[in-house]
Amino acid sequence: MKLRLAQIAHARSGDKADVADIGLFAWEPLGYAVLANYVTNKVMQQHFAHLWPEAPLEADSLPRTRRVKRYDLPRLLALKFVLRGVLNGGAASSLRSDNLGKTIGAQLLRLEIDVPEEEALGVLRATEKILLEF
Repeated sequence: MKLRLAQIAHARSGDKADVADIGLFAWEPLGYAVLANYVTNKVMQQHFAHLWPEAPLEADSLPRTRRVKRYDLPRLLALKFVLRGVLNGGAASSLRSDNLGKTIGAQLLRLEIDVPEEEALGVLRATEKILLEF
């Protein structure tokens, strides 16, 4: 079953120079387990592939496989991702009008992941219950 991250999580994001920082927060523990299992560095790299320039900037010496770094924060029910080289040099040097760090969290929430149906339905029920009490 396909789950859109916005159904089970919320996000905050920002930027500094050419680096985007995204916090992905589950609403409850089952959602965190799904995020931790299915939102991998590889998934993030693929989802944001359109943001990396075809030819890396001279200052960018990191190989493509190291441009996404994930930090697990289980006590916060969160994953933190740092994406290097995704902002076309950063706000001061980019011609992009809206594609800077603050919008990347919203882009991430549109990501759909494949989750076994029973697991997905359990997470959706648990998230709905939390949000009704919110």
